[in-house]
Amino acid sequence: MGGDGGGAFEATIIYYLILLLGCKAAAQDAADWMSATATYSKQTDASIIIEGACGYGDLHRSSYGKYSAGLSSMLFNRGSTCGGCFEVRCVDHVLWCLHGSPAVILTATDFCPPNYGLPADYGGWCNFPRAHFELSPAAFAEIAETRADIVPIQYRRVKCERIGGMRFTVYGTSSFYQVLITNVGLDGEVVAVKVKGSKTGWIPMGRNWGQNWQCNVNLAGQPLSFEVTTSSGKNSNLLQCCFSKLEIWSDISRKTVLV
Repeated sequence: MGGDGGGAFEATIIYYLILLLGCKAAAQDAADWMSATATYSKQTDASIIIEGACGYGDLHRSSYGKYSAGLSSMLFNRGSTCGGCFEVRCVDHVLWCLHGSPAVILTATDFCPPNYGLPADYGGWCNFPRAHFELSPAAFAEIAETRADIVPIQYRRVKCERIGGMRFTVYGTSSFYQVLITNVGLDGEVVAVKVKGSKTGWIPMGRNWGQNWQCNVNLAGQPLSFEVTTSSGKNSNLLQCCFSKLEIWSDISRKTVLV
């Protein structure tokens, strides 16, 4: 009997440990999620797909596609969040949220501007300090009924999964050089960039807008290296990665390289 009692006691302890770990994991999962609201773009010109304040241009060509979103200023952070990934799900609305609250993973590609002429709870969804996502119609349809004007959501930051390496789109003149960096995996966000020609040291680049970075240095005729720092502080040194010889382009001519 003593042996049986000991076994039952051990089984009880194991059961409570499993229960405790399960509760802890559930609490941690709940703590990861933050509250916000979401709408979707109803513009018929597809501007959320082919334009945007992050500078990515056509989102299908830049690999972000339909799973994109514009962020309110609270989240956009003056463009530094461009390229970051969010997991979003509709919650707490029986009528509008899809059954089971399915989640979708989005890339920050645009800015949702405030409209202070409207109250924050009726039309001014992106007014500071609201956390708000303006989704593409296709992404919104995966979490909520498109008949809804606005839905409550939860969101959390996640790592970005990208196919292939970083993409560099460059253009410039003899006195101005700019690079757009896309398809950044894991962190997604680029927070600092340096460029190095064969005749220069490392030159810090400044954020022009979105994920466009610039410097006012003549790099013509030089192979280029880049040091890209993402939001976690990780550095990627891409040595002589892009061009064996940098030419001078007009303002409308660009070259893109995948590394």
